[in-house]
Amino acid sequence: MTGPRYTPLVASLPETVPFVGPETQERERGAPFRARIGANENVFGPSPRAIEAMQSEAAEIWKYGDSTSFDLRNAIAAHHGVAPENVMVGEGIDGLLGYLTRLVVAQGDAVVTSDGAYPTFNYHVAGFGGVLHKVPYQDDAEDLPALLAKAAEVDAKLVYFANPDNPMGSWKTGAEIAAQLDAVPEGTLLVLDEAYVEFAPEGTAPEIDIEDPRVIRFRTFSKAYAMAGARVGYALAAAPLIRAFDKIRNHFGMNRTAQAGALAALEDGAWLAQTIDKVAQARLRIAEIAKDNGLTALPSATNFVAVDCGGDGAFAKAVLEGLGKRGVFVRMPFVTPQNRCIRIGAGTPADLDALAEALPGALAEARGSSAA
Repeated sequence: MTGPRYTPLVASLPETVPFVGPETQERERGAPFRARIGANENVFGPSPRAIEAMQSEAAEIWKYGDSTSFDLRNAIAAHHGVAPENVMVGEGIDGLLGYLTRLVVAQGDAVVTSDGAYPTFNYHVAGFGGVLHKVPYQDDAEDLPALLAKAAEVDAKLVYFANPDNPMGSWKTGAEIAAQLDAVPEGTLLVLDEAYVEFAPEGTAPEIDIEDPRVIRFRTFSKAYAMAGARVGYALAAAPLIRAFDKIRNHFGMNRTAQAGALAALEDGAWLAQTIDKVAQARLRIAEIAKDNGLTALPSATNFVAVDCGGDGAFAKAVLEGLGKRGVFVRMPFVTPQNRCIRIGAGTPADLDALAEALPGALAEARGSSAA
């Protein structure tokens, strides 16, 4: 008796996932976290209008969702001043990145990203047999000129660039990005991940012609709109590229309750504005807590703050583990030298009270371990 015959590619891949979820960690530690501020979730919650819309739609869940996400797609198009043909709705940015990779990357094709940038993108590239070429960060920020130079060197199909960046929270102005477009090599597609752009200063999003075939942009309802569990993201790009998604996407991947919630969230600008303000206040509080403990908070244009622990990756990991033991869930970058930091999400006042209480002990324990 034999099992399934995996493809050579799948058989060669490691058994891994990009992230270990907080629920898994809670099961392992045998207790819930006091503060869940490690997954870049928006703890301030979705618009009440979105909750009401999803509750109202629950009775209709026996129906498949609209396979074209017609209402939501048209609303997004109006929101951005583009045509519906320039919008693709999908199962979060993660799902859309998987579809894009499937569309463009064949086994052996080159793809460029920053070393330490969003690992789920790398996971998709590896899953379709692409070859990743990584460029180091420069001063804790992704280096777009270097990424594009590497793309030209290796004839990359895709270049991934997040603005603002995860995990460091850094950002470039839209004008800086637009100025680099002519450096995008022929046949290369710039993947511009704008998951956190609603939190960023005005002018962070570049002005790019929607029919420019060199760029695809990704947005999400997971962050500023606080609907991470609903899995709703969207792509903005030239119409021919958007049409190509229909060749390979899961046409019924979007559930109707999530579509209704996202549509209502998009229409509630007042809730979005107050959420952005709360996140800004939380970033300030995180910086104060870091300073009170002799640490440095890096500037951030997201709903999290990277905090420099002042040591190496092993020390930062010890701090992270110390916080976890004290019921505070945070994460950290994976790659040197960014892994000297821990990444702390914008929490409620109670969340950040828990952080302030737990951090001194976690630091003391980590320093004791380092001395030993």
